[in-house]
Amino acid sequence: MPIATSAKSSLSDSNSSPDPWQQTSSAFAYHLLQERRMSPNTVRNYTAAIGFLRDWCLSNGVAPNHPSELLPAALRRFLIAHGRHRARRTLHNHFSGIRAFYRYLRLSGSVASNPTTGLSLPKLDKPLPHFLSQVEMERLLSAPSLLASAGNISRFVAVRDTLAMELLYGGGLRISELCNLNHSDIELGTGVARVRGKGGKMRMCPLGPMALRAWQAFRELTGDEGHGDGPVVKSIDGSRITPGEIQRNLKSYLRASDLPLDVTPHTLRHSYATHLLDEGADLRAVQELLGHANLATTQIYTHVSLARLREAHKQAHPRA
Repeated sequence: MPIATSAKSSLSDSNSSPDPWQQTSSAFAYHLLQERRMSPNTVRNYTAAIGFLRDWCLSNGVAPNHPSELLPAALRRFLIAHGRHRARRTLHNHFSGIRAFYRYLRLSGSVASNPTTGLSLPKLDKPLPHFLSQVEMERLLSAPSLLASAGNISRFVAVRDTLAMELLYGGGLRISELCNLNHSDIELGTGVARVRGKGGKMRMCPLGPMALRAWQAFRELTGDEGHGDGPVVKSIDGSRITPGEIQRNLKSYLRASDLPLDVTPHTLRHSYATHLLDEGADLRAVQELLGHANLATTQIYTHVSLARLREAHKQAHPRA
């Protein structure tokens, strides 16, 4: 499989024939990619978790021949040992991958029982998502032009990165959705983009006039006609821009705007959702715009807005 694991010992070993752990993990990865349409990053993380479990099992003489030999007590021991060296959220993510793996094996008849049944981890606190205020967003969005005027970056980079940030904020796109967006995905007449999100699900994202103007400015600069399967946001050599390039450049604009350096491209998406709700948008509509499968995922933004209201009351009300 092209999905590599980050485990210290890979599930595949070029010097030996595939073992049952490798075979079942490869079949699971194929199932996630082709049948469940999960993102390559999710599949990579899930198979990495299986790799950690497999390495621990082999080094401790547990379930050496097949994943079906793993018992709940042994899995609990692995989670305890694994958790000593992992952040709690990472441990939860790895357990999610292992749980999905054994559900797949159970449904396919490869195991008689699921060792994850009845096992759970302590619930994680759900911190409120970070976001920028509307004033802070204005400062951030103007940073590329200011840096270009000072001669610190080229006009190409300034116009391109302004477009990237306008799409992240103006359309609420995930960074992967931004990088994969093509000219043919945007309907110029309506200003709506067809975005392929998690699980291959399509949604319609109104981009707004500022994002569309930024798109037009970049097309004029590069000579793109605005149709076809070419990338909307690209590097100077014409190749599709990568998430890493966007993240690195964002740091420069945060410094120039005197904003926290822990702001990420996803923070712009959080800011988009928060500002929509602040201005009275319907929660269901925001759910559709973000591409959330579950309304509960969107509801966290109402908590953000309520927290802002409480803070405003605390600072301004004479009885607060």
